[in-house]
Amino acid sequence: MAGEGLAGALTAVLGGQGPRVQGCDSEPPGEPLAPVRLRRNVCYVVLAVFLNEQDEALLIQEAKRECRGSWYLPAGRMEPGESIVAALQREVKEEAGLLCEPLTLLSVEERGPAWVRFVFLARSTGGTLKTAQEADEESLQAAWYPRTSLPAPLRAHDILRLLELAAQYNQQARHPPLLPQELPCTLLCQRLVATFATAQAVWVLVGTAGMPHLPVTACGFSPMEQRGGMKTAILRLLQECLALPDLAVEAKGLLGLQHLGSDQTDGVCLDVLVSVAFRDPGRQTEPPKVRGEKFSWWKVEEEDLQRQLSQRLRDSSVVPITR
Repeated sequence: MAGEGLAGALTAVLGGQGPRVQGCDSEPPGEPLAPVRLRRNVCYVVLAVFLNEQDEALLIQEAKRECRGSWYLPAGRMEPGESIVAALQREVKEEAGLLCEPLTLLSVEERGPAWVRFVFLARSTGGTLKTAQEADEESLQAAWYPRTSLPAPLRAHDILRLLELAAQYNQQARHPPLLPQELPCTLLCQRLVATFATAQAVWVLVGTAGMPHLPVTACGFSPMEQRGGMKTAILRLLQECLALPDLAVEAKGLLGLQHLGSDQTDGVCLDVLVSVAFRDPGRQTEPPKVRGEKFSWWKVEEEDLQRQLSQRLRDSSVVPITR
């Protein structure tokens, strides 16, 4: 029965529709697990990448004093009470004059848990492109430019990487379309699909407190956790049950995310695919021994789930998380 429940949860997470977070299996030491709040202890940024059929990118000209006149992609900070998608649509309307819908999350960028940016590929669904005559404090104007011939000056050159990522996705998508799931979460946390794979089998690490479940680790806000980024929370959980010096741990990327934005729930849960392997390839036959009783390895018996996990691990078929 436990295996059936785990199989259902894993199927949902692989489809970008994970279950609601009920608790955490690992917490930052010495820090109270206070709810995260926008404008208090976290900042979320949304950014939209548009590419039309002529391979032109939608840019806005900045109105802010520190970067006035430079060009960038439509972007801005989320407001308390907003969903991620609503924030994206508001920023695009304010800065570019267009209505839009997100097609997929392209990447998640973080500078420690206190600053997270959600980058989307989007398409226009209406509205009118903002002109110089409509300049305001949000932007001076918006315009389409050939992706390979952008105007100067650019506000920041990360725009080039993001446009290339969008072009690659349009040419050949590496991951299925992924949009935020609107479920409440009070913390900034990560649900791990931590896998150990051989040519014949795949195991997934599970938490054993209560019903067996995919483990959740809370991100902390201490200077150490900020410096190490959100991977610190992943390594903290794994260190509680595995001998990490013997292992190579890689956070492959995002399978899904949850955020609601209303009722004072500014938390986000990121569903992260993690690979665990022995540094010595000769030992890659059975999963590493688990210390303690809080976690165990679950061998995935369902052939379809094995195939999906193996394919997504092999092809890195996930939304990248970058620093």
